[in-house]
Amino acid sequence: MMRPPPAPGTKVDYNALKAPSNYVPGLGRGATGFTTRSDIGPARSGPVGGDGDKEGGGDANPDENKFDEFMGSDAGMFAGGQYDEDDREADRVWEEIDNFMDERRRERRERLMKEQLEKMRADNPKITEQFADLKRDLAQVSAEEWEGIPDVGDRTIKKRPRFMAVAAAPDSLLSKAAAASQMDTSIAVDGLVTPAGAATNADLTAIGEGQRTVIRLKLDSMADSVSGQTVIDPKGYLTDLSSMAINSSSEISDIKKARLLLKSVITTNPHHGPGWIAAARLEEKAGKLQVARGIIAEGCEKCASNEDVWLEAARLQPPDMAKAVLARGVANIPTSYKLWIAAARLEADDAAKQRVLRRALERIPGSVRLWKAAVELASEDDARVLLSRAVECCPTHVELWLALAKLESYDNAKKVLNKARQAVPTDPSIWITAAKLEEAQGNNDMVGKIVSRALKSLQSHGVVIAREAWLKEAEAAERAQPACVLTCRAIVGEVVGLGVEDEDRRRTWMADAEEAARRGSIETARAIYNATLAAFPGKPAVWRAAAALEKQHGSRQALDELLKRAVSYCPQAEVLWLMAAKERWLAGDVPGARAILAEAFAANPDSEDVWLAAFKLEFENDEPQRARALLAKARETSTASTARVWMKSAIVEREAGDAAAERALLAEGLRRFPGFWKLHLMAGQLEAREGKVEATRAAYAAGLKRCPDCVPLWRAAARLEEAQGNTGRARAMLEQARHRNPKQPELWLAAIRTEQRAGSTKAAEALLAKALQDCPASGLLWAEAVAMAPRPQRRTKAADAMKRCDNDPHVIAAVASLFWADRKIDKARSWWSRSVTLDPDIGDHWAQLWKFEGQHGTPESAANVLAKAAAADPHHGERWVRVAKDPANAHQLVDVLLKKVVVDIDTLPPP
Repeated sequence: MMRPPPAPGTKVDYNALKAPSNYVPGLGRGATGFTTRSDIGPARSGPVGGDGDKEGGGDANPDENKFDEFMGSDAGMFAGGQYDEDDREADRVWEEIDNFMDERRRERRERLMKEQLEKMRADNPKITEQFADLKRDLAQVSAEEWEGIPDVGDRTIKKRPRFMAVAAAPDSLLSKAAAASQMDTSIAVDGLVTPAGAATNADLTAIGEGQRTVIRLKLDSMADSVSGQTVIDPKGYLTDLSSMAINSSSEISDIKKARLLLKSVITTNPHHGPGWIAAARLEEKAGKLQVARGIIAEGCEKCASNEDVWLEAARLQPPDMAKAVLARGVANIPTSYKLWIAAARLEADDAAKQRVLRRALERIPGSVRLWKAAVELASEDDARVLLSRAVECCPTHVELWLALAKLESYDNAKKVLNKARQAVPTDPSIWITAAKLEEAQGNNDMVGKIVSRALKSLQSHGVVIAREAWLKEAEAAERAQPACVLTCRAIVGEVVGLGVEDEDRRRTWMADAEEAARRGSIETARAIYNATLAAFPGKPAVWRAAAALEKQHGSRQALDELLKRAVSYCPQAEVLWLMAAKERWLAGDVPGARAILAEAFAANPDSEDVWLAAFKLEFENDEPQRARALLAKARETSTASTARVWMKSAIVEREAGDAAAERALLAEGLRRFPGFWKLHLMAGQLEAREGKVEATRAAYAAGLKRCPDCVPLWRAAARLEEAQGNTGRARAMLEQARHRNPKQPELWLAAIRTEQRAGSTKAAEALLAKALQDCPASGLLWAEAVAMAPRPQRRTKAADAMKRCDNDPHVIAAVASLFWADRKIDKARSWWSRSVTLDPDIGDHWAQLWKFEGQHGTPESAANVLAKAAAADPHHGERWVRVAKDPANAHQLVDVLLKKVVVDIDTLPPP
């Protein structure tokens, strides 16, 4: 209770007063070091010795009773306060303010929470999310692939017994097993004991004979003695018995449920034909053919106008009974062509079928299917008569008109097509057939006129001319037998420009020609190119594409004519002149090629390519003096005196064996073109052939100083040092080359080969590992890795190579070599073919394929490889370059070089 206030005017000594029982010094000022009431209760314990405290009669912590639901534990401090309407209103206002502020920050808070959640899910993904892409890929796995997945089986080795004792089985066990596997034809009948106590054996064979006798008697009893016909079909009965499957209890239950459901369907709606058909098929499936026939017969009575029910009834009956069923069906539905066609199919000979179809045509003269069926069975003369009547009854069916025109003579066919055009003025196939007819008769001038009239007539009748559809018609005319080339060209000429903008014509037409050629429609592609050349005669790219088509699919004469036209329209296009000269040279007409190049000189007097083409023509045809004269004249010409001209001049002298002239040309060429690396390389090779090591080293050093990024120069210089026994210097030079030219697989490969030749296998493997880290997508290095791997590890290394670069020809060739070593001939042949297809310019692969075919193929296949290699004319490959650049092999054909490369593979290590 509260202390009474002091009397007025009395001075109170507060220091002498006794503190209240629950007083905590400094609590109101926020003093620390005290245990407060808000934590664990009052700071001081209650007074000891109160009324009943020790005995447990009082409250041990009376302040706990002061807890208020609204004020909490602080109720004691404000016990005398009142919570009125003003306080409630203030709390409501503050609550609204808090809600408003929370609403303002909600969007930012939710965004932060979403970002944190996404970050957490990204850092800690679920197992299902990690394999989501693999689960999606499982949808593409076929059933055969699922079945082909092998079982894991027991792969553990921990629980296997370390030793397994095996003992031979005793003879008694073997004899017992043999006796158990034999079949006994008698059975002991328990319970039937003779008076002597011996068991009686029942013969199973006799029991089977008795069962067959009973079945035969039952079948005989089912015969109808009045009509002399059996109620069942013996053959059909036996067939049904053999086709019946033993149903499980669940299948029988399902059949019963389906039977009840279908019975309800046909009972509630007896005129519903599909219900009767389903009920009959259910009984057929259950093996009750007679019940099915009865159901479908009842369905025929209830649904006499449903042709499907009659067809089902005929299907369930034997052929003789089926004819009667179809006769009843035709009587009820005389306009059903399906019933008539089914009835015709039941007839044994064509004459009877024709009779049925003609009776059908009397009832249904407008059925196109009946007319087609009748025409297919008739002879040519009868078919002509039938089609004449058919086009009268079905004048809008174009196929009948075209069939009739095909059977008629030329004059009558024209009349038929004119009538067809009048009957069906909107069908383009009639016009196209007319054009083909004129072309077949040799009236070439009429073909284009007919196609032009066709487009005008169709447009006047409101037909939209679809460009793609007409181009397909052109391809169809080309593939017709015989081919209608003129019709194809006329169609392309008329429709190729329809709906194409002027600025898109060349690009669109060339794309159409490429697609047509890819589909094998060569005449269509040729016609499109002709239209493109007529519109763009000054575009060399179009002439080149057309020439490529003629070279691949046309004749040499057509190609020559095309190139003559090309150079006349594009005289400044050097590539066209060179193509014309090369084709004439390949045809064996060297003077003609010279004449074409002379015209090319007149049109392009400063062209380096024309000068070098003329030099090559003379040089390859053993005319060194002519070649020297051409090159000398080119060197004197200011515009044609290029680095390549000087290089070719040095090559001529190298072939002639004049080292002094070659050295002079190389020196002058290097003075004029010091940055052309091939001249430096040729200078070093010249000195190496003469055995001048220091001069060779100096030539390579000069080249590397001018061309530090030339990989062949670095390799040649390193190989020179290695040949002189300075392996360490060669190693250092290749390392310097890799430092200046990073990520060059050829430099890594040269270093690896250097270590291999030095016998440092471990160093070579270490270099290979570093090379694959520096150039992980290099097929050249992966192929070397496969070759260097131990034999048990080559498959794994090949699989890794395929993952890194699966379409690289070097890797494909390495895998082909593995298959070859494993004697998998078909796979090896397929992979070798794939390697030369990916890059036909690598001569090493052609040589390997020819060697393979020589060992495992036929002479024809080997000859085919030689022909393809000659057509490809390869120029690259480590061994191919070594053989082809040898002066002793100059002017050799591709097939000769190919055979020498095979010898190089068999005898020499890689370069």
